[in-house]
Order: sequence, then C-alpha cells, then structure tokens
Amino acid sequence: MTETVLYDYWRSSASFRVRIALHLKGIPFTPVAVNLLEGDQRSESHLARNPQGLVPALAIDGLMMTQSLAILEYLDSRTPKPPLMPDDPAEAARLRAIAHAIAMEIHPICNPSVVAHHAAAFDGDADDSAAWMRHFIDKGLRAVEALADQSPRGDFLHGDAPGLADCVLVPQLYNARRWGVDLAAMPRLVAIDAACMDLPAFRAAAPETVKPADN
Repeated sequence: MTETVLYDYWRSSASFRVRIALHLKGIPFTPVAVNLLEGDQRSESHLARNPQGLVPALAIDGLMMTQSLAILEYLDSRTPKPPLMPDDPAEAARLRAIAHAIAMEIHPICNPSVVAHHAAAFDGDADDSAAWMRHFIDKGLRAVEALADQSPRGDFLHGDAPGLADCVLVPQLYNARRWGVDLAAMPRLVAIDAACMDLPAFRAAAPETVKPADN
C-alpha cells in the first residue's frame, strides 16, 4: 500500500477539515508543510499536485486528490466506518447544505488572497481586512446557526457522532475566533464545536497541535 501524504498548511481551514477526517477514519498519514506565507503553493512541485495552487492536496491510493469536500467524500467511500454521512438522503442533503454554506459561501470570500486583493484595490489596510473577515464570517455563521437549529438532536450536526459537516464547521469557528467574531449569537454552533474538540481526532488535527515550531 502506498503512503498517504497530506500536503497542507497548519492554519488552512480546508487542510484542517481533511486532517480531522483522516483522524476520524483512523487513516495514518504523513504531513508535508506547504508554507503559504512563503509562496510554496506557487512552486512548480506543488502546482504539479494542485494546479490551483491551493492546499490541501492528498496523495492516497496512488491518486493525488484536491478540494477538501471532494476528499472527505472519497475518504467516506473508501473507509466507511465511522460514517461521515447518514444513509437517509434527506438528512444527508441537509448536512451537505450546512457544509456547503461554510465551504462555498463563507470560505471563498474570506480567503486571504481574496481579502488581500480587495484591500489592495481600495487602498485598504490590515484593519479593513479584519473588518471584512468579521463581517462575512459573522453573516455566514448566523445563517449556519439557523440551519443547525432545524434539527437540534444530539451533540453534533450529525446527531450523536461527528461527520462531514462537523469537519467543516470546527475550522470555521477557529477562524471566527482568530478574527474576533462575537459568537454570542451562535450558541448551538459553539456547543457543537466544544463537543467536537473533546474528541481526540479533532484535537490532533487542530492548528495549534500541528503548528511547526518555526511559525
């Protein structure tokens, strides 16, 4: 069996999602840092892995995979236990909607490269960038809180065990706290985050756990 290698950056929320899933599935992997601050993502070697110049990229089963949600779905098919998605199609659709609300709505507009480009175009500074982050993260998470309240059963978005949507939620709450977003209006999300971080798989994947010593 070929070695599983995760090319990631410690603070990348998309990479954080994949680390959580790998740990939940019990899939051993070797992390290889791609330092976004130093431009490693634009190197020839990394562009060969991911032509978008993004992280993560996952080498697994002789494949090179990109896009965190696609990777999570593959891992769930490859290693079905524990499941990341329920069998019920309607519940699976609800949970995908929550994951997509974060990964496809909040994340892209708060990507550091997008924020930096916007700030540069309008002569903004670091304070303007931080305000942008807080505005869109707050707006997006308020909607996710409402989506989560549509089915309040259990400690997790998936009920009594974490799954794909929880893998996406926890990194976004990490980002929210990093940028000083007031989470008082999202009590259910905060409670789910706390339940997740009580689990070894989530703690092992956390940015502070994997942060290189020189960062």
